[in-house]
This record gives sequence, structure tokens and C-alpha cells, in this order.
Amino acid sequence: MGLRVVFMGTPEFAVPALEAIITSAHEVVGVVTAPDKPQGRGLKLVPSAVKECAAAHGIKILQPEKLKDPEFHEALKQLQADVFFVIAFRMLPEVVWSMPRLGTYNLHASLLPAYRGAAPINWAIMNGETETGLTTFKLQQEIDTGNILFQDKEVIKESDDAGSLYERLRYKGASLVLKTLDAIENRSAVEIPQVQAGDSEKSAPKIFRETCQINWNRTVTETINFIRGLSPYPAAWTILNGKSFKILKAERSNKSTAGDAGEI
Repeated sequence: MGLRVVFMGTPEFAVPALEAIITSAHEVVGVVTAPDKPQGRGLKLVPSAVKECAAAHGIKILQPEKLKDPEFHEALKQLQADVFFVIAFRMLPEVVWSMPRLGTYNLHASLLPAYRGAAPINWAIMNGETETGLTTFKLQQEIDTGNILFQDKEVIKESDDAGSLYERLRYKGASLVLKTLDAIENRSAVEIPQVQAGDSEKSAPKIFRETCQINWNRTVTETINFIRGLSPYPAAWTILNGKSFKILKAERSNKSTAGDAGEI
């Protein structure tokens, strides 16, 4: 029969999962995404990738400015969803994530509890990991801490950058989302509490421009990982002759040099 699903997401990463649910036995009764954003010189309003997908399928779209808006809550209630599924969206207030009768679930691009936070793909590569993956879990108050339902591992290749890993994970995530919804529907889903992350647990905080400046005193391996973990976006950068410029790719050289690190 399928579940009634409200899907919440914004970027391209969430689109394959949305499309997979649309073509499954489950019914997407509504999509919640970010308001259109002005872009370019003309500041033309541009819809999110998730909105474009939902609109193409004629699905009801909600774009609240504030997630605590009572009118938004009422509109959600009227959709009578069994579950909410969240991928790459904003942090939800409890009044929202506690609304559906079967709960709210999230797809996160790491093997939780490792790399909780906004940029798990970038940080896994920047830290030189050789494996990452995807996790579906049930939302609770603290971000990325809910009970785990399923995980799927993915090898990080030496040739990977954030862009190539992002592409593989977003399509792989679609299968894991369907597996999760099917298990919720047939009551076979087993929730596994996350191990409490200690001080040594690697995290994935939001990346800012200052985060992306290259420190040339790091080792060659650390520098290469840093650059590929930020490529193609937001991109590592450095300063040359008083101007900053981006570096999207780097490789190890066997040539010897008498120069200092970072010197050309």
C-alpha cells in the first residue's frame, strides 16, 4: 500500500532519493524546501533542485521562511503524512519532527556517529579516510544523534574529490532511503542507539571561507587531501602576490627543491 511521505530537502544531493520515492509504492504527499534564492547579476529568483523535481511531478510544495511558523505547521498537518524524510535540509524544531505518526527520518552522508555535522563528505576526504558511507536514522533533539536504522559503506578512492564522492553517495542514498521506508512500513526496522561520540570522534562542522585556506606547513599528503576534500566546491585557496586564488587539484611530485613550503 505504501506510506504517505513528506520529503524535506534542498540541494541536488536529495533529488535521487526524492525521485526514487516518487516511483515507488510510497506516496510523496508534499515537499518542503528552501525559499527561492536570488542569483546572478539580475538577482533572479532561482528554485532549489528539490523544488524543480517536485514541480515536475506536480507535488505540493511548501517553502517556509521560518520553520516555527504556525501556518506552516497547519499546512503540514493537513498532508496527513505517516513519515517525514529529511535530506540536506535545515534543523527542524521538535513541533515539526514529532508530528508524523511513524516519526521523522534522515539520510546522512557518513557512517554515524562519525562525522556528524553539515559537511561529512568534505571532512572525510580532508582527514584522509579511505572509507565512509551513508546512514538512515530517526530524528531526535540533538543533531545527527538519533537511533540508526541502516548503514551502507562506500570506499573513498585516492582519485576521489568531494565532487566525485558526492555523486556516488547521492545515488546510493536513494536505495537506502527506500530500504528504510519499506522497513518502517512492514514494521521490520530495528533502531540501534548511536554510541556516544567522545572527544576523539571526528566531526563535520560547516565549512567557511577561512576553513579553506591552505596551510603549507602541513605534510604533502595532508595538503593533497585538504585540496581534494574541498574540490570542486567550496575550493581550497591560497595567496600569491597579494591575491587569493583557488586550487582544485594537486599531486605529489618527486622533484626535490630547496624552497620553503608554499614557495614557488
